[in-house]
Amino acid sequence: MAALLPHVTAALNAAAAILLLIGYGLIRRGRRQAHRGVMTAAVAVSGLFLVSYLLHHLTAPLFAFPGQGAIRPIYFTMLASHVALAAVVAPMVLVTFRRARQGRFDRHRGLARWTFPIWLYVSLTGIAVYLLLYHVYGPEA
Repeated sequence: MAALLPHVTAALNAAAAILLLIGYGLIRRGRRQAHRGVMTAAVAVSGLFLVSYLLHHLTAPLFAFPGQGAIRPIYFTMLASHVALAAVVAPMVLVTFRRARQGRFDRHRGLARWTFPIWLYVSLTGIAVYLLLYHVYGPEA
């Protein structure tokens, strides 16, 4: 089970990124109800991601990045920005979501302008870290 968790978390990150892009497209077209449903799904998928991520890191042994050369500083810079922004965006997502649910759309919109790109970046860099760690340089490479 623990061996599957990195793949599950990557799939959930990918699903979140796709839902975010769909949700963005929907709101740009004025389709508020569809946007609401897609963004609710994005929050749910991200919640599942967080649970699987925590389970993975509580049960898996430490795995050092084996890449050498120029990729090392690129990987660790991306990882550091990913982790730092993930810690920042989690509460932002909850507040943005709560404001929408409360019908406070003026305040929701203002925060969503910041939350969306950070959340998307965190999702996409999560996928990139996974690919580098498990497929390009990892045990399955």
